Amino acid sequence: MTIKNFKKEIPKYKWADFTCPGFVAHGLSCGIKKSGMPDLAVILSEKPAKVAGVFTTNRVKAASVLNDKKRLRRKLHSGVVVNSGNANACTGEQGIADDAAFAAFAEEALNLKKGDLFTASTGVIGVPLPIKKIEKGVKELAGALTPAGFGRAAKAMMTTDAFQKAVVVEGRVGGRDITILGVAKGAGMIRPDMATMLAFFCTDANINKIALQDALRVAVVRSFNSICVDNDMSTNDTVLAMANGVAGGREIALDDSALMVFTKLLTDAAIKLAKMIVRDGEGATRLVEITVSGAKSDIEAMRAARGVAESMLVKTAIFGGDPNWGRVISAIGMSGVVMDPNLFDLSINGVKVASKGLDTGMEKDAAKAMNSPEVALSINLRAGEGAATFWTTDLSYEYIKINSEYRT
Repeated sequence: MTIKNFKKEIPKYKWADFTCPGFVAHGLSCGIKKSGMPDLAVILSEKPAKVAGVFTTNRVKAASVLNDKKRLRRKLHSGVVVNSGNANACTGEQGIADDAAFAAFAEEALNLKKGDLFTASTGVIGVPLPIKKIEKGVKELAGALTPAGFGRAAKAMMTTDAFQKAVVVEGRVGGRDITILGVAKGAGMIRPDMATMLAFFCTDANINKIALQDALRVAVVRSFNSICVDNDMSTNDTVLAMANGVAGGREIALDDSALMVFTKLLTDAAIKLAKMIVRDGEGATRLVEITVSGAKSDIEAMRAARGVAESMLVKTAIFGGDPNWGRVISAIGMSGVVMDPNLFDLSINGVKVASKGLDTGMEKDAAKAMNSPEVALSINLRAGEGAATFWTTDLSYEYIKINSEYRT
């Protein structure tokens, strides 16, 4: 029961609403992509900002990741410059030097100090960065930054993405109204262990660097580390959170009760972006939400949910609209979590297909319920109080087509 003529649900943004006090952005084409599509972006805080970062755990890291981890040691920064179409990974010492030049060109064009900017790259691995094109592009970018430029920036970050990904959340933290704006890119090479894509958050909250890093870590675990599309981890994964403090008020610290509120807002924003990435998964026809409850612990619940999400057999069954619950429970058993195969319950879009480890005879109802762009798998292991939610996609013919033609 594969969904025919499926079209990705492309958000309709009113980009004038996607602003954050004290931040400007823009994106354009500098010729990195053969298509001529936008491929260079800047996100800039007009006031020096505290920055937190989380990066890929892949042993093979792009030059931008290697340099950014060093840049993160500074107390304050001004923003990030991003290119798409070229990962600048596996490019040796020249790649490291090119990334440093990338930052330096942008800092000079924006009248910033050396070390003020982070870099991020995404695209084809093993190809030298076209630094001359970038040098020309950042000069053009410098004169075009605007508070409403995040739509252009998000567009310039895209590779195989079908649509831009952006979110704005607002709330009251520490007696002040604050804004968190996030943009992201990602559709392939998506799996946990950070960060599975590029994402940048801007906030006017007054929060210290240590507290911001703690909040970002929590947000990443519950969002970008709870999604997968194809189980491949990128060499370039980068998430940055920039806080310029223009909202005023007291500075939020680790021991401040306001940090919990801020962390929830940041997590909510990150989850929304993460679900957009999954929805935009290469070749995806269904967004799949996997909820595991009754596990021995939250960690065990996450292991079980991730085991289901990464199963090729589960993903292909969902593509075909087949309520083959045996594949689901087999994946959980393979994950190694504590469970009794005679106790679990399993439902698909609200239809219970297994109860106490046995088939319920509801396969036809479940198949009908699966004829939807969203599929929810709910599994109760009855082994404890642990729970977790994970998001993934199905696996379609189109995924193979996209990735077999990626470089051509």
